[in-house]
Amino acid sequence: MADAYYVDEETPLLRSRVRQKPNPLPKLQIGIVLFLQIAEPIASMSIYPYINQLVSELDITGGDEKKVGYYAGLVESLFFAAESLTVLHWSRISDVVGRKPVLLIGSTGTALSMLLFGLSRTFWTLVLSRCLCGVLNGNIGVMKSVMGELTDSTNRAEGFSLIPVTWAIGATIGPMIGGTLSRPHERFPDVFRGAFWKEYPYFLPCAVSAGIVIISLMVTGLFFQETAPRKVQEKVQSSDSSSECSSLSDTKSCAANKKSLPLRMLLVYPVVISVSNYASLAFLDIALNALLPLFFAMPIEIGGLGLSPATIGYLIGSYGALAGLYQIFFFAKVVRRFGERRIFIIGMISFIPIFMLFPVTSLIAREYGVGIPVYALIALQLGFMLFMDMAYGSISIFITASAPNKHSLGATNGLSQTTVSIARAIGPAMSTSMFSFSVQRNIMGGFGVYAVFVVLALVSLLLAVRLPHEMWEEPTDEDNTEQ
Repeated sequence: MADAYYVDEETPLLRSRVRQKPNPLPKLQIGIVLFLQIAEPIASMSIYPYINQLVSELDITGGDEKKVGYYAGLVESLFFAAESLTVLHWSRISDVVGRKPVLLIGSTGTALSMLLFGLSRTFWTLVLSRCLCGVLNGNIGVMKSVMGELTDSTNRAEGFSLIPVTWAIGATIGPMIGGTLSRPHERFPDVFRGAFWKEYPYFLPCAVSAGIVIISLMVTGLFFQETAPRKVQEKVQSSDSSSECSSLSDTKSCAANKKSLPLRMLLVYPVVISVSNYASLAFLDIALNALLPLFFAMPIEIGGLGLSPATIGYLIGSYGALAGLYQIFFFAKVVRRFGERRIFIIGMISFIPIFMLFPVTSLIAREYGVGIPVYALIALQLGFMLFMDMAYGSISIFITASAPNKHSLGATNGLSQTTVSIARAIGPAMSTSMFSFSVQRNIMGGFGVYAVFVVLALVSLLLAVRLPHEMWEEPTDEDNTEQ
């Protein structure tokens, strides 16, 4: 009787785990997924160095640069707003039809939307292109499901440490593409001298980004092998299936295990607390990512640094490269040493000094100009962001482990990505609008936006400490059965 134990889809429990030697990762398949993921930040972040200048040139602000933040934040938010409407559906579809078809559709949508963005000369075509990208793109949640299926509890830290690395590589390349290739008729007049490049000065970085996405799409289509449990099991011979489900009770159990749980059955504590923390992290991070280029681009007299798009691209790109190296060499080791929970909390704490450094840097720039002290403070701020980035790998491990069963991994990641997309839709519009509002109304000397986000970072810690000290037991096919 003492050994009797009941497990159902609502009871992923905290259990002690014996530390095992990590199993080798399937390098080719993970490499394909990572290449596909690199294309995502390249496409999304290549617009950051020039988006504020583009909004100014469209003359929708009436020449008032203090209003640029409102519209730039709206453009950046629209992708996530549209994504939040469809990402859960894409993830649940991938549980049924497989991961590969959904990944291919998402990549196609990203490439088309980037080309449309580059050809946009009105605000509403910018809106349309970003919404198209969001509606067709369910890749982020699906790729995390794939990573969870390609790894196990012994090597998951190594596997998920590669996701921020590839994101960092894309975050390095994307802004550099945007900053270097925007307005090519001015930067490279001997090559791009035609009237087309003057009419569409931001098409080149969009076309290059779309080209990288198309290459990743082709590689995925040719070489990626399906990982969704349902599709993999369809390849198993019927004789093997009948031997595994020979009895009537086993047959019912197998049928139940192959079903993805309805949405209401996913709303259990492990999933809810993991997804909530992921959403708080994503909200603060996307708000920071929207504020950073705006802060760099705006004139010194209204609280910015007055940097050029090329300089902004190099700064953001350099941070991305450092973040990638940091994740490669330290993430898995640090997680094994301190645990996922502690690393996540440290990452959330890092937001406090990050937001506090904005007004300090602005005041130094007003007093002494943009020189060595300002760049030293920028370097310090980006250094804190390296610690913050580790929180993503940690919370991804929590979300994967919280899934009620393997067949619901796609739905669990879809639910998390839907919640995060809503947070990311609010973050840029809120942060950049508050920047403009603080400057226009002179709230706390124009620095009121940073005070608000410091408070929000403190509040997020109350949620972070609710994560368990021990990781939830790995989801298995038997998690819906009685033992």
